Amino acid sequence: MPTSPCGDGCLTDGAPTVGLPRRILRFTAAVSVVFAALLLAPALLVIRGRSRERLVRRIFRAVLRAFGVRMSVVGGGDFLLAAPAGRGALVVNNHISWLDIIAINALRPMRALAKIEIASWPILGALVRRGGSIFLDRNRLRALPDTMSELADSLRAGALVNVTPEGTTWCGLASGRFTTATFQAAIDGGVPVRPIALRYRLADGRETSQPAFIGPESLIASLRRVAALRGLVLEVHVCPEIAPGRAEDRRSLAALAEAAVHSALGTVRIPPQRRRRVLVGRPADSQPVAH
Repeated sequence: MPTSPCGDGCLTDGAPTVGLPRRILRFTAAVSVVFAALLLAPALLVIRGRSRERLVRRIFRAVLRAFGVRMSVVGGGDFLLAAPAGRGALVVNNHISWLDIIAINALRPMRALAKIEIASWPILGALVRRGGSIFLDRNRLRALPDTMSELADSLRAGALVNVTPEGTTWCGLASGRFTTATFQAAIDGGVPVRPIALRYRLADGRETSQPAFIGPESLIASLRRVAALRGLVLEVHVCPEIAPGRAEDRRSLAALAEAAVHSALGTVRIPPQRRRRVLVGRPADSQPVAH
């Protein structure tokens, strides 16, 4: 599985914080929202269409507000307002924090491909399970083909499914390559890919890595750090979709999605260059030299 070199040394300094009473209030509010969502779960099974989507979106936005996070959305009017109901799409984003999952569903509720450990997480686990996530057991890679088949079937049936193709979280100041396996599911399902780029910054505009869930830290430690931040802004760039058939194979499709995310964030990813044999000019009686 992909690994990230990010750790405590990647955390930026100088972020303003709130006092202990406000932190406790934020945790209390977040837990209350989750319990309210669980109580509403039977109603969500009855409500269909846009009404259900609006209610679920409000729940996830309430979680963001509970932690004092303001979401700023750039682009994506076709995705947020007029995306055809019943048409599947693979929604991919760079992966920084557990807040990523909440932000994507606050935009538009959808299923997710998530590591199986998330199902047991406090606060977030219940929401992810209720959202109909497809769980990937990374300790049983022999199950990967079946999981990808389930993902393709869901896309083909018209579901939106969120995937984080970096395979692990990064600090946001650095990022990983997009792995290719899940893009094959989009090709098999005949659905578009929608890249989304995420950035965390403070109220004064400075980019921050404080919300990142990195290294060996526990989820509780990350929750505490986020709850302490003052003026956290989650910047979401919804990129144009990549239509089915635009890429020749899953590797090319992954590269297009990764390039879209980096373009939206204003970063540059230079692909590795393959070594080539070049014949250098030589006298008639000498042998060519390969470089």
